Amino acid sequence: MTVEAREARQPWILLSPALTAVALLLLVPLAFIVVYSFWLRTSTGADQVGFFLDNWQEALSDRFYRDILLNTLKIAAITTIVCALMGYPAAYVVARSKGNKALLLLLLMLPFWISYIIRTMSWINILGVSGAINSALLALGLIGEPIQMLYNETTVILGLVHFLLPFMVLNVFVSLEGIDRTLEDAACSLGATRWESFIRVTLPLSLPGLAAGGLLCFVLGAGTYITPLVLGGPTDAMFANLVFEAIITQLDWPLGSALSLMLLGVLGALVAVYNHFLGMAQLMKGLG
Repeated sequence: MTVEAREARQPWILLSPALTAVALLLLVPLAFIVVYSFWLRTSTGADQVGFFLDNWQEALSDRFYRDILLNTLKIAAITTIVCALMGYPAAYVVARSKGNKALLLLLLMLPFWISYIIRTMSWINILGVSGAINSALLALGLIGEPIQMLYNETTVILGLVHFLLPFMVLNVFVSLEGIDRTLEDAACSLGATRWESFIRVTLPLSLPGLAAGGLLCFVLGAGTYITPLVLGGPTDAMFANLVFEAIITQLDWPLGSALSLMLLGVLGALVAVYNHFLGMAQLMKGLG
């Protein structure tokens, strides 16, 4: 074997463990899901092996699934916007902090040390009928009876923001950290105010990190099922809850597989649109 051939094989040899893991943990299960989506669940509860389009026809033609999918995308979009509005100032403060940046980053990472389910269920003790807010308002005499604040779309968005906000802050923080501070000083030396320097220099250069955080928050928000399950009401189910219901509760693996692929296809299309207009290079620039 020539030296050139060995050098050409070396990257693939180094990548082989990672590629093997991706193939076994992602591609193979995905292939099983694709195959399952064309099977058919019979009236006896058994799965009929074959190539049937019934599950896809039901998933694509039933308005019930379409409405919940649109509602899922709406909730994910609202959550992403709220995370961006709240996360950018927080990331800016952390990035521009001088003496206590390590402490602020530690505090930012603390939520990841607690289970996502526990963090979500903690809102029940805060917003519930006998929760902290109602108890405080009753003790102060501001209300005569507890207010129902749980099990609606607002609390679902609140729980998702609580879950996803650190991801947005970290992405924007990394982008802000990569900006040369002398560019801002140069803008100020040329007559720009601090606000103008931020609008014309800092904000445009940090947009890749903001876009990366937005894409991450949107995809994770659209694919979650714990938050609407715990904090949402009967009419606040998201699309992942339908997949969970079909597979775990109804044991209808073929329909659940079709629904999961439907959600995967929609989110994949949105990522493709992002890549077309902004490009993954810009996303990686924001992360790197």
